[in-house]
Amino acid sequence: MKKVILPLLLILAFSFLVAVESDPSAVVGYVRYDLVAGLNYVALPMDQGFTSAAAFGEYAGATAVQKWDPAIELWNPTISEIFPGYWDSDFTIGPGDVLLISVAGAGPLYSVGDLPAPATYSMVAGLNSIMIPLNRSDLTTGSAAGADMGATAVQKWDPVNEIWDPTISEIFPGYWDSDFDISIALPLLVSVGEATTWPAPPAPAQKSIMTKSK
Repeated sequence: MKKVILPLLLILAFSFLVAVESDPSAVVGYVRYDLVAGLNYVALPMDQGFTSAAAFGEYAGATAVQKWDPAIELWNPTISEIFPGYWDSDFTIGPGDVLLISVAGAGPLYSVGDLPAPATYSMVAGLNSIMIPLNRSDLTTGSAAGADMGATAVQKWDPVNEIWDPTISEIFPGYWDSDFDISIALPLLVSVGEATTWPAPPAPAQKSIMTKSK
């Protein structure tokens, strides 16, 4: 893991979002992911200015970066560092994206930057890679997230065993087996029955019609 110089705020590290007011127009903070040697499922909750997977891979000290392609249900494209400073098949990334990365050693990974607009995902019927948005602290279990998005299955990555475990599925309406705790910025692999946008965009404000009495 490459060393990163962090502001004084980051000396006391937590595994959840820490935010402070930087000025009247911006909020900055960080999210920490604790990586193990091997494959790790992480997200980009804060706006760090990354626009390419290669740049993020360099920052994370990763040897490979993968992004889920829901159309073909594969981790594709994959970019790998063939030798230091060279990455093949680069692709665009941005805030809210979820990535599967490979690192050689354990250590913390920080997403440090400005607080972006709340993440939303255009999901297709089938498997989708999403992150619990930073403004959805009301979702504390996998079943709550699944019910909120209309999912039939919710999976959490187990980096120690490198499997999707546990998996919770809705056997019948209102019942989920093998539930687990979740928190903001947690990446998940979810299955939905039809295309949808989650979280749903707010309903447009209704215009009031003013009348003048005679």
